[in-house]
Amino acid sequence: MAARALRNSQSVARTRVQQPARRVEPRDAQQLDRLIHDRVRLGILSALAAAEVLSFGDLKSALELSDGNLSVHARKLEDAGYVVCEKSFAGRTPRTEFRLAPAGRRAFEKYLDHMDALIAAARKAKA
Repeated sequence: MAARALRNSQSVARTRVQQPARRVEPRDAQQLDRLIHDRVRLGILSALAAAEVLSFGDLKSALELSDGNLSVHARKLEDAGYVVCEKSFAGRTPRTEFRLAPAGRRAFEKYLDHMDALIAAARKAKA
């Protein structure tokens, strides 16, 4: 399930409606959301954008992370209000689930739009 969500997140990024590319200056790359730009946090947000809810284990498996690494990065996203973490028990077994918060979805979309603009500008400069 988590692997499917990660694959779906990749297709979501590819099938987004293309916005007209705005003019991007070299300094714009420095304005990327550094919280999201990290490889692990970008992976978490991408997976959650494709799936409504993912368990800790699903995210850990999909992104091939250790418990500690996932915990640290998920906490940073949670502290920023990008991710909601819900802890519960299934019998005696603890269960941690993550979902994308509305602010996280907006920040992720803004990040993708910014990356699209940077890529378009780089391709245009290359031509």
